Amino acid sequence: MLKRGLLAPLVQALKHSPAVLLSGARQTGKSTLVQTVSGPERTYVTFDEDDRRLAAATNPSGFVAGLVGDVVLDEIQKVPELFSSLKLAIDRDRKPGRFLLTGSANVLLLPRLSDSLAGRMELLTLGPLTQGELEGRPETALDAWFGGDLGRPAAEPRGALVERVLRGGFPVPALQLPAEARARWFESYVATTLARDIRDLADIERTVDLRRILTLAAARTASPLNYAELSNACAVPQSSLKRYLALFQTLFLIEFVPAWATGVGKSLARRPKLLLTDSGLAAALLGMDAARVAAAPAVFGPLLETFVGGEIARQAAWSATRPRLMHFRDHSGNEVDFVLEDPSGRLIGVEVKAGASSLGTGDLSGLRALASAAKKQFHRGIILYGGEAVIPFDAHVHAVPISTLWR
Repeated sequence: MLKRGLLAPLVQALKHSPAVLLSGARQTGKSTLVQTVSGPERTYVTFDEDDRRLAAATNPSGFVAGLVGDVVLDEIQKVPELFSSLKLAIDRDRKPGRFLLTGSANVLLLPRLSDSLAGRMELLTLGPLTQGELEGRPETALDAWFGGDLGRPAAEPRGALVERVLRGGFPVPALQLPAEARARWFESYVATTLARDIRDLADIERTVDLRRILTLAAARTASPLNYAELSNACAVPQSSLKRYLALFQTLFLIEFVPAWATGVGKSLARRPKLLLTDSGLAAALLGMDAARVAAAPAVFGPLLETFVGGEIARQAAWSATRPRLMHFRDHSGNEVDFVLEDPSGRLIGVEVKAGASSLGTGDLSGLRALASAAKKQFHRGIILYGGEAVIPFDAHVHAVPISTLWR
């Protein structure tokens, strides 16, 4: 069993909070992680079972009153009627760790649920596996960057990096399936998620349209979100498109990386960046494999950036620094792929370059623009690239091998 980076934060949350919600996309390993922290005395209830779901929805107060001891309530988003009763139960008894909830939808994005357990629940999000989790390595890159350690030379052949990106981090395709079987797994995953979970959240019948929109979103992964352009490409009104994208976000299929801005921020573009949650999912939606990447290397850049963004976001969830993930773009066109801001306001700009030897001063323009806008907040700039050496451009900007993220 692989050790998850979120294990320690989950254990700590159960020691201090009466309710803990572990959410994340389906098939990311939530049930396995819950089993790791749950002893035999903790009752397990799943609302994937029709009879349990009906009983809880019909008489939520009676259902909660009948729960004895510490419990796991799996797929809690399927029974929104239960949250008010859980709130009352917690107010009567705030014993830490009493309720461990899991969900394949982000309840903070569901209006009926987001306020019910405010101040009573700690929320943790489990993403697909990181490269360090896959290899059993502790990952401390983000803390090291803020602390001053930029890593050491690390060789990663391009073919191995391409394989990591195409494989992604969902446990089944990453650990159990050969490359030729992954596309079929992702096809089934998308079809099942759209048919079952979208139906639970919204009254939408034409899942074929949703599949097409998700594929068009994958083609724009790692790009600033342009609703008008995507609406035209999808041939659906912007109002409908925004609703569909919100559903994808709720189900952890996509995420929006907000734009960093200064306190005034008038000269900065504010559009969020669209990211598919997993690079393997994005590659499968686009029909990309190693042969197609080799034939059209330009398509690899957005997939690599999606891969790096996912690695950073997941590591941030358990790092000691706990930085926020953002991106930077100004109206002059200067941009930085990712911006990390720690609680004290220090910023690290991160640029992602697929090449191993094509770095030059032109790669510094976005980081210099960020440094100018951030002023004293700017801590350092990092260019993640496909080489193996740590290269200083100046005192505050270094090129660092991509593989130092997990080594």
